[in-house]
Amino acid sequence: MEFFLQLLVNGISLGFLYALSALGFVMIFKSSSVLNFAHGELLAIGAFLFLVLSSWANLPIIVAFAFTLIGSFSLGFIIERFFLRRLIGEALIEVIMLTVGLAIMFKGLLLFIFGGDIRNYRDFLPEGLSISWGSIAIPSVYVASFIIGIIFLILFGFFFKYSSQGIYMRSVADNQPAALSLGVHVRRVFALSWAIAALVCAMSGIVLGIINGVNVHELSSIGLKVFPVVILGGLDSIGGAIIGGIIIGLLETFTGGYISTSLREVIPYIVLVFILMVKPYGLFGLVEIERV
Repeated sequence: MEFFLQLLVNGISLGFLYALSALGFVMIFKSSSVLNFAHGELLAIGAFLFLVLSSWANLPIIVAFAFTLIGSFSLGFIIERFFLRRLIGEALIEVIMLTVGLAIMFKGLLLFIFGGDIRNYRDFLPEGLSISWGSIAIPSVYVASFIIGIIFLILFGFFFKYSSQGIYMRSVADNQPAALSLGVHVRRVFALSWAIAALVCAMSGIVLGIINGVNVHELSSIGLKVFPVVILGGLDSIGGAIIGGIIIGLLETFTGGYISTSLREVIPYIVLVFILMVKPYGLFGLVEIERV
């Protein structure tokens, strides 16, 4: 029973981290219907930027974290302005292939600069942040990721519901032509979506770097795990991304604990195939009906 509870806690913690990583992906898709294949590389960029600022430049952790988020937010604006804006109005497949090209380019640059070795942050999380209940232990990094995730989810909730830019983003996600006719600056909404997505990626990349070390290949592969999460929850559902992330995290953890650690890496993609066959729009995605 204790082993089961430990796996349950680990699965929820891991799933919450997947959900946080998926938020940026869903945000881009909701506003522009673009599948961002460079998601994993944005995670890696944020993680390595924090590594440079915190471990190499020896900046205070809070300052390094703030500069990393600001830098990633700015990178999202740059990507949208100089790469994606030029393809507005073009076929969707061309935009998707551009994100594939960006993914390969970013990964190549990171490997050229940092190499493929695993690097670690210096210890900065307080040990008192960890939680123990008998033989069940929750490491401080999972507690920190949970707290950060809750804070940002609340902030995003207030942002989308009450701020003017959040309302504009929701209107663009629901109906771009109607939003444009009402005077919404759609290009600005796209840019803000990419900037926020890059910021969320950086935050997720930092937490993943604390858990597993900072490695280009590992963080890029996490970007692929976002697909089962968002397909399960629904490509256009932020709440679905959270539920999907927790489900995938639990499936991974219990599969690794009770069946096989090798199968653990495969189970998200088994779920992906199954969901696409049974419920293509996901658990909470909106079904689109097109009239011919």
